[in-house]
Amino acid sequence: MDLLSLLILPRARPSLPLRASAPAPNTAGRASPSAARLTPAPRWRTQRARLSSPISAVAAEAPPSPSPSGGGEEDSEGQFDWLDQWYPFAPVCDLDPAAPHGKTVLGLRVVAWYDRAVDEWRVFDDACPHRLAPLSEGRIDDKGRLQCVYHGWCFDGKGSCQFIPQAPALGPPVHKNSKACVASYPSVLQNNILWFYPRADAEHQDVLERKRPPFIPEIDDPSFVTVYGIRDLSYGYDVLVENLMDPAHVPYAHKGLMGKLLEFDIEGGGPMKMKIEEANVKGFLSPQENGGYFRYEAPCTFYGSPLPRETKGEEKKKKPQFMLVFMCIPVAPGKSRVIWAFPRNVGVWLDKIIPRWYYHIGQNAILDSDIYLLHIEERNFAAAGIENWQKAVYVPTQSDNMVIAFRNWFRKHCKNQVGWAAPTVDQLPATPTKDKLMERYWSHVAQCRSCSMALKAMKALEVALQVAAVAVVGFLAIAKGTLVTSVVQKTVIVSLAVLCFAASRWLANFIEKNFYFQDYVHAYK
Repeated sequence: MDLLSLLILPRARPSLPLRASAPAPNTAGRASPSAARLTPAPRWRTQRARLSSPISAVAAEAPPSPSPSGGGEEDSEGQFDWLDQWYPFAPVCDLDPAAPHGKTVLGLRVVAWYDRAVDEWRVFDDACPHRLAPLSEGRIDDKGRLQCVYHGWCFDGKGSCQFIPQAPALGPPVHKNSKACVASYPSVLQNNILWFYPRADAEHQDVLERKRPPFIPEIDDPSFVTVYGIRDLSYGYDVLVENLMDPAHVPYAHKGLMGKLLEFDIEGGGPMKMKIEEANVKGFLSPQENGGYFRYEAPCTFYGSPLPRETKGEEKKKKPQFMLVFMCIPVAPGKSRVIWAFPRNVGVWLDKIIPRWYYHIGQNAILDSDIYLLHIEERNFAAAGIENWQKAVYVPTQSDNMVIAFRNWFRKHCKNQVGWAAPTVDQLPATPTKDKLMERYWSHVAQCRSCSMALKAMKALEVALQVAAVAVVGFLAIAKGTLVTSVVQKTVIVSLAVLCFAASRWLANFIEKNFYFQDYVHAYK
């Protein structure tokens, strides 16, 4: 079994957005009839409020979790502060330093760009203070500043406006007015991933001295190699997290995509024993029966290994190890983003010959196989009501222990809601058709530099093959009776034209299935 394809994205039980009736399967354009509720903007946000269209991931009552151990009284009973956390933006390998990159995180529209003046990535509000045009559609000018392409305003790495083309050179320095500044968020590059802190006030600019993002030492270990990936998903944050914590669904929801994990039934499922330890406001630990472990560090990081943990000592250091690291990012109500990193110290040489996009083909197929399940499940939970999670589900086995532990954390410390950083309407978006729900280009390819370059190269090759097929036929028509006289020569040339055309058609089909859309029908797996 390909260790890198172990993207354990189980089919979880969906989140509980506010009351929303469950739409009919595969029915486009049907909005959830829940009453929209507007969450006010936090007081800390001094910049102008932007009304986004996110929908909070809302959970419901969860069954009692195993008794928490570890952590003090304040940790186990306190409320989770969503704004006092670091959030991953993207793997740095997928960020082009020559252009700005926009994303929505925690309901907040932000833009990341590379500041050549200090060789650092910056994260700003994705809105020019002039007329609120998106800075992510801008460019890096010849002086290394972020330029808004609507009217040409330019900003330095601190968010200060450096140039307003429409202002007279000898007039008042209007660009120095505080209203001309862009909110700049603390950011840091760690484990080759860009993180940012969603508070832009001056008092939070030194937040790194107080707390840092979760650190995975294996990713920075030179004896390990790591494959990164990123994808936007059409279901909420809480659904994503609990799905990753549900390994029991893997043989069924991802049938035909991964090797059998257990020989218990025809698909490979079976009993699983899980324990929950150190449960508190910061997350929890789940030791596995075989010596492996998984840890949830709220709100974004879920990592671990199904293999026994490595212990100190020279002999153990040579033991093959691989890890699954997932960053679960709340984007908007009914929308989330996952960043994955799979560090390993086995088969290191494979990364020298296998491009990253090739790994992503299998990893995206795994994600596709349960997107529709989770999208509909989320709406079924919404219809049941957030207060009825315990009554709506039946979780009698230990294989659901991590799911239950997460739902308990979400209910106890978050009151079943994501603490959005911007005004948010608590309403799930309408269910689109499956080709929109499972599309790969905008959700992954456009965000992945490796897949984008591979797609560009394959499209060029497809055109070249088509041109070659036409050119060969044209050559045969012109050279008939002169250069091409024998039947054998004609057969070879015609075969070459047919081969080029067939190859171009095969490549077009390969591109469509792996870079745009491929349905996954469970009934035929």
